[in-house]
Amino acid sequence: TTNKGGNVAEMSLEQVQRLDAGNWQRIPTLEEALDICGKAIGVILELKVEGIGNEACAIVKRTGFTNSLIYASFLMTELHRVRQADATAQLMVLHHRHLPLDPVAEVVAVGASHVGLHYSTLTPPLLQTYHNLGRQVFVYTVNDPKDIRRMREMGVDGIVSDYPDRI
Repeated sequence: TTNKGGNVAEMSLEQVQRLDAGNWQRIPTLEEALDICGKAIGVILELKVEGIGNEACAIVKRTGFTNSLIYASFLMTELHRVRQADATAQLMVLHHRHLPLDPVAEVVAVGASHVGLHYSTLTPPLLQTYHNLGRQVFVYTVNDPKDIRRMREMGVDGIVSDYPDRI
């Protein structure tokens, strides 16, 4: 989404902030992004890299962000780090398209309030299991209107889409 290619994890903050994200806009830091969100919207903060859970949690606390924030990750270690740093944090366990043998175990183990599933893996019994445990279920990345309609009819709690106007 910028004028350069490459892995952001291999760049310094200075290099990342020199990238043009369109119309001479730069990529904001987490602090700046949370400030922009203010009290207007909630945030799902996906932790995509090993070793950043504690730092992300510290930044959120330092900024005083008080709106709804959910830490989401496919990396269970990062969710455990956030849980240790903030016992009250809302966590979302993200599952890949190939579900683990026990798709509930990790959710319970980390005390996640939310589960994120690829929409193609969701079944009514699995949704009911999570709801019976008091967990909210979000599906990703649902772009086709008929799939969006089907997910809504199933009763999911949230839909992630590249086209939010279709929701």
